[in-house]
Amino acid sequence: MRFFSDNAAPVSPQVLAALAQADHVDAAYDGDRWSARLDGAFADLFETPVSVMWVTTGTAANCLALAALCPPFGGVLCHQDAHVETDEGGAPEFYTHGAKLMTLPGDGAKIAPDALRAHLATIRNDVHQVQPHALTITNATEYGRVYTPDEVAALGALCREHKLGFHMDGARFANAVASLGCHPADLSWRAGVDALSFGFVKNGGMMAEALVFFDPTLAADTLRRRKRAGHLLSKGRYLAAQLLAMLEGDLWLSNARAANAAATIIGNAAGGRCLHPVEANEVFIRVTAEEAAILRAQGFDFYDWGAGAARLVTSWHHTADDVQPLADAIAAL
Repeated sequence: MRFFSDNAAPVSPQVLAALAQADHVDAAYDGDRWSARLDGAFADLFETPVSVMWVTTGTAANCLALAALCPPFGGVLCHQDAHVETDEGGAPEFYTHGAKLMTLPGDGAKIAPDALRAHLATIRNDVHQVQPHALTITNATEYGRVYTPDEVAALGALCREHKLGFHMDGARFANAVASLGCHPADLSWRAGVDALSFGFVKNGGMMAEALVFFDPTLAADTLRRRKRAGHLLSKGRYLAAQLLAMLEGDLWLSNARAANAAATIIGNAAGGRCLHPVEANEVFIRVTAEEAAILRAQGFDFYDWGAGAARLVTSWHHTADDVQPLADAIAAL
């Protein structure tokens, strides 16, 4: 009955089993045999050589990536509703030692190539204005919208044209891939992405996220930044074991498909109340305060999303039977 956030979801049983299997003496930090397998496992998934490191939070993954792509005196282009702008407490500026976030508008928290090109044209190339060094996008976005491979590639081409690093906040990358039915490479390095924050906590992990560098030259300094930031855990094998368990048998993808399917049921019931197309595992609906109170009186919990709106988030463990009561309650409003 709780649809606040997929951050609150339980841990996949396969992940708990992997933690138990890793629970014996091995090398410390990232010298263990589980951590040593990460590059190969993710290279197989993305069909290209990668450098991968575990961190405990999506904020750390995002901000370590941006620090690798942007110097302290530079700027990072992002959507005005991006998580790095609205929900990371100044961490991007902290990790980059002062880089400026340069925000753009866009429907559904998506940045359109034309809008990016127009914004870049307004920036003078002189010492009086901050020069952009990187672009970051979120897929799926903060409003549950999904960038297609062609849309990502169009932004990637602009990044190459303007010599910008390209980062993707993939807190819900699995949901985007599941929604599109595409290969994960088509949403990442084949479209020009240099670094991906691949989210697992929202999708059945416990406390491990993957920072994936498609440009391995970015990894060496980031290992030092990770240590300096306090994210080099002494028992890193427990994080690596979670990531490997999620990749095994494509658990990451099947979990995302389940969450997306649950959101689709709610979205179909909401119909014209939906504020955005339901493309991943978030549903934004139009409800009055009185209607929200009716839903809460029936035991459903969710976030208000500004005046007259609510956000409903489904998770990997939600079945059709779990979400049907909410769908029926919304339809009955």
